[in-house]
Amino acid sequence: MKARQPIPNINIGQVYDQRYSDSEVHYDRLGNLAGFFGRNMPVHRHDRFFQVHYVKSGSVRVYLDDQHYHEAGPMFFLTPPTVPHAFVTEADADGHVLTVRQQLVWQLLQAEPSLIAGPRPQPACVALGRLQGLAGEEARRLAQLLELLGAEIGHGQAGQGTAVQDLARLVMISLLRLCANSLEASPARHEDLQVFHRFNELIERHYLEHWTLPAYAGALGVTEARLNDVCRRIADLPSKRLVFERLMQEARRLLLYTGSSANEICYQLGFKDPAYFSRFFLRHARMTPGEYRQRQHPTTTLA
Repeated sequence: MKARQPIPNINIGQVYDQRYSDSEVHYDRLGNLAGFFGRNMPVHRHDRFFQVHYVKSGSVRVYLDDQHYHEAGPMFFLTPPTVPHAFVTEADADGHVLTVRQQLVWQLLQAEPSLIAGPRPQPACVALGRLQGLAGEEARRLAQLLELLGAEIGHGQAGQGTAVQDLARLVMISLLRLCANSLEASPARHEDLQVFHRFNELIERHYLEHWTLPAYAGALGVTEARLNDVCRRIADLPSKRLVFERLMQEARRLLLYTGSSANEICYQLGFKDPAYFSRFFLRHARMTPGEYRQRQHPTTTLA
């Protein structure tokens, strides 16, 4: 029996937006990140980083360690450093994603230890639309702060670095205040979660080999129908879609961060026909590889 793979540690500044690989604060729209990583994010963690997903619209299925939540926006979920988490967002879900180095939060808590009830922040999932009174006011303030943060990053004015860090601190204070309203987790079948997470592990190891669904099901010891049923129950997505999304994530990464041509990327991803790869990318991204690279980097061309 093969050993289980360690839970991947994702440094978002290095994997997604290399302009901010050394920054204490990284912000982007949820829709932009979903466009890069796909709507299904398998189990992963962020060592030395806190991360919050604020969902304004649409719904999300969240797994914080072994806790399961299914909630519609407005809501947020907070993941402290090293906490394994996974989530699936609806196609129309949008909002904000803020990632901050843990030192920023530890400094806040050293100055204001009353922001949390225990010795350290815990994972939380909060339905903001249900809050009333002071909590409801705090929820509205959080939404405003995140919009201000996004606008500040987009403008690039003098003093941006200081403004972004100060706004990030205010956002974290608001989040920690609201975490006391975290939802109770919904029950999830442990066997289904095991199959789903193992399936994602296998995808990570074999997506470049273009394994068929029967091959994945066989390696998991389940039928193809059972695998598809689990994926629809856990992620509300068919199993084939999860495989395709991992291929698309890697295709986007290669288009953005390498100078490889479309043909070279095609073969790196295990495709044998560049024309088929272009059709595959067009079907899932609704644009060609060249159009995708051009939109992200207008001064470059793709052979």
